[in-house]
Amino acid sequence: MQSWFSLLPDTPIIGFTILLLVTLTVPPLFERLRLPGLVGLLAAGVLLGPSVAGLLSPDGEVEKLLSDIGKIYLMFVAGMEIDLRDFKSTRNRSLGFGFTTFAVPLTAGILLSLAFGFGWVKAILVGSLLASHTLLAYPIIMRLGIAKEVSVGATVGATIFTDIGALMVLAMCVAAQAGDFSAQTVVNQVFMLAVFALVVLVGLDRAGKRYFQRNGDKEGNQFLFVLAAVFLAAVGSEIVNVDKIVGAFLAGLAVNDVVGNGPVKEKVEFVGGVLFIPFFFVCMGLLIDLDLFMESITTNLAFTVGLTVALITSKFLAALAVKPFYRYRWQQTLTMWSLSMPQVAATLAAALVGLEQGILTALEFNAVIVMMLVTSVIGPLLTARFAGKLVVAPVFKAEASTLDSLESNDTPTSPAGSEGAGFTPTLAPANPFTVVVPIYNPITQRYLIEMAALLASHEGGHVIPVTITRAQVHMDEPDLVSAIGQGRKMLQKAERLSQEFNAPAFPILRIDDDVSEGITRAAREQNANLILMGWSRRGFRARLFGTLIDDVFWSSHCPVAVARLLAEPIDIHRILVPMKAITPQAVRTARFAQLFADTHTASVTLLHVHDPYTPAAAIDAFKSELTKVMTDGPPIPWEIQTLAGKDPADILLHAAQDYDLVVLRSMRRRTVGGLAVSDVTHRVIDEADCSLILFGEPHS
Repeated sequence: MQSWFSLLPDTPIIGFTILLLVTLTVPPLFERLRLPGLVGLLAAGVLLGPSVAGLLSPDGEVEKLLSDIGKIYLMFVAGMEIDLRDFKSTRNRSLGFGFTTFAVPLTAGILLSLAFGFGWVKAILVGSLLASHTLLAYPIIMRLGIAKEVSVGATVGATIFTDIGALMVLAMCVAAQAGDFSAQTVVNQVFMLAVFALVVLVGLDRAGKRYFQRNGDKEGNQFLFVLAAVFLAAVGSEIVNVDKIVGAFLAGLAVNDVVGNGPVKEKVEFVGGVLFIPFFFVCMGLLIDLDLFMESITTNLAFTVGLTVALITSKFLAALAVKPFYRYRWQQTLTMWSLSMPQVAATLAAALVGLEQGILTALEFNAVIVMMLVTSVIGPLLTARFAGKLVVAPVFKAEASTLDSLESNDTPTSPAGSEGAGFTPTLAPANPFTVVVPIYNPITQRYLIEMAALLASHEGGHVIPVTITRAQVHMDEPDLVSAIGQGRKMLQKAERLSQEFNAPAFPILRIDDDVSEGITRAAREQNANLILMGWSRRGFRARLFGTLIDDVFWSSHCPVAVARLLAEPIDIHRILVPMKAITPQAVRTARFAQLFADTHTASVTLLHVHDPYTPAAAIDAFKSELTKVMTDGPPIPWEIQTLAGKDPADILLHAAQDYDLVVLRSMRRRTVGGLAVSDVTHRVIDEADCSLILFGEPHS
């Protein structure tokens, strides 16, 4: 094997290529085994590292660079995932749980380390490794629809306290290891860190908003600003004698408010999730010595087991400590415990710093890796079990009261041509119901116009076909003249098609520098209630800096329905609508399906895929609320189905085989702990063989 590897040329490109191949192939294999993808990346690093194949080296030029970038990016994404606005709403509970879930594990780690004869600096660092937590199981929470539950919100908010506290302790330990530790040093370090944090949090926030207003009208510029911000913060943290991961985490908190939940945030997370952060985990595997790893689970088993047990026990005691103060139920307490158990982002980054600074030995570092592997597997499993039993019927009732007022609140009552139109399919709006249909693909044009005409005719409105021709420097350019001619032909055809279904059409030809902006501007000018677009099976997935569909979703003032129609809309009779949780956005998606079904007497089925551990009471409460949603809509045939399963995508794909159309709600992916999570919507889009509609609303 070694002789075969020696045939490879000695170039950094080889190392980069190997990392790409590992990132591409290994995580999916481990996820099929129901193991976290990061475990596979660590294992791949071990196999490719000095302990086995020797193909990659932790001291290699590429490996060191990408490991540092990945470490910075990991902490940056961890900070960016924390929503400060949600934190404010649960501030007291978050600070209460944050203090206990930081202090109790910190104390447990210190006592354990002292019992094994460690010095104070090492003991405090080990304690800080237990004090933070990574919300590795947050996708499970999102899938169960309980992200706004009070105990979950407190656990998410506590992440700010624990991560910042653990990083501050790390900074003190590094200073002490360097021999610069004294009372005066501590005061100076804390002061410099406070000033630095203020500069990053306030300065980056203001600078980012001003830059976006003046120069950041393109996603590429915004993306570059975010990258520059995180690495400037990382460099700045080293200037004030704090490790670069502290600056990266603070930059994530600051940039979160600047980019919001827009497409730039998705692209930033995408780059980190598919490149730098997986590279970091592979490079972490390179540091694992198999002999030392085996020693950590054999001769050093006492410390390894003690570290893992101390972490699990102390996190439980921390959740138990706040139970009587906030009157949490047992299921809430156990959910907080399981959510705060996994140790990935801050723990691994800090452990690597401790190893590099000589505070931790390689043997102790391997024990931390074992602890991380155990908690990253057990934590999500326990979360799925405990969180699934949270009865959230009160939340349904609160949202149900909102649902009753959605239609009246969103109905435009202003005179024609004024601002504020919304999509309200069940009430006749004061303005004519307007459907804007961008025409850019002759293949999808007929079915789109037919669907738009059915909707507009049903609501007594009209269709506005739109073609956007890209502007040229000179308005007499032959290419521009030709494009205008082709656009007019498509508009004439669209007008005829619309009239076939008794819906008046008012075509618009627009010249614009940007196609997506031309569509959304035309829709705003026409006070549209809906934008109906088409897409083919190829080309839907968002590229690095966005696609036409992606841009329209993010900038439109009104709802957008993106349709892949494989049959004439009038021949679509059975419609499936997955419902994960009852939210205003999900209800409006169901309303859209009801409206379309009512145009030609089709039926709608609401399908809810729940966790197998969800109690029957919660399922019955959910079905009751869904029944109210459907009875408040148009009088069409409908039914509600609930199915239990661990893989919602598989269940949806199997169910979709019996339907003509699936209506999905547009949702943005989140990354937790830096690794991309599975996206049920994208998988259904990629694999379903029936017609599809992706329904989304404005993000402003």
